[in-house]
Amino acid sequence: MTAKRKYKALSNPRVTFGEYEIVPIRDEDKFDIMRWRNEQMYHLRQKEPLTEAQQEAYFKNVVDKLFEQEKPDQLLFSFLKNGRLIGYGGLVHIDWDNKTAEVSFLMDTTLEKTEFERNWRIFLHLLEQIAFKKLGLKKIYTYAFDLRQRLYPVLEKAGFRQEKFLPAAYEKNGRKLDVYIHAKTFPDILFRNAEPEDVGLLYEWANEETARKNSFHPEKIPYDTHVQWFEKKLKNPQAHLWIAEIDGKPAALVRFDENNDHAVIGINMDKNFRGKGYGGKILRQATDRFIRLRELPVYAYIKPENIPSVKAFEKAGFVFTEKVPVNGRESLLYIKNLNP
Repeated sequence: MTAKRKYKALSNPRVTFGEYEIVPIRDEDKFDIMRWRNEQMYHLRQKEPLTEAQQEAYFKNVVDKLFEQEKPDQLLFSFLKNGRLIGYGGLVHIDWDNKTAEVSFLMDTTLEKTEFERNWRIFLHLLEQIAFKKLGLKKIYTYAFDLRQRLYPVLEKAGFRQEKFLPAAYEKNGRKLDVYIHAKTFPDILFRNAEPEDVGLLYEWANEETARKNSFHPEKIPYDTHVQWFEKKLKNPQAHLWIAEIDGKPAALVRFDENNDHAVIGINMDKNFRGKGYGGKILRQATDRFIRLRELPVYAYIKPENIPSVKAFEKAGFVFTEKVPVNGRESLLYIKNLNP
């Protein structure tokens, strides 16, 4: 296995979601990628099969140089599941001045029939964190021939909107193909993975007076205990810690802990963003995204006296189910089921 490489244009490129991750494209993956491209030429702008010599030359003369450029025209990634390559893609035709880029993605041909939608959903979720948070792009878009009807619903569920329809815009093998362009602009609320450097901020939020009052464990949390909890969560593929950012500022932590057939949600908001209507909006967008990615219902346990949280979860589409005990206290169980 080759050593991991880093893009000069991207200081921290690794992004994960459970057992999935994207890493800077690995040299060892080039022939798998070549094979998939040759097998799926019908929906690519590639016009003839690639040879091993051509692929070697492309990686040496194009891909390798991307790692040393301050503003490369593309950033490519290997898409892994439990460390195994299942696809590749990235941001191509990057316009650094206008802060736009095209999304490119190709998966293992054997997964096209069985995991097409799931892999697209998760890859887009990971790539958005690279594009919007780490690179500061304002718009990403897809350029697709009118040959893959399954793709468009995936894009729309991920927040992409059809921007253009270009009839007979591309000619391939003597055939005129229609082109659809779907785009997504920088979201009003950006979700990113929590990172090690967030430990201090999350400690402040966790020990803030209102947060402790509304917790089922209201005692103040020692810093060492918090650090241990945080590090354990970051390593657990069944735990998902998302920072919600508004106008570039951290506004809340949304936590999802998977538990067999459902996930349990928790939220801590920065006190400066409370009382402004953000709670329900953050919860709705976070849970919609999580359910789309994981296909699990989400449970919320709320103290009966915590009326603001009850209202925020109801606004986010959660439905009261029953009263249940939590840590020896009565709790309201709210559930948000899979999207129709």
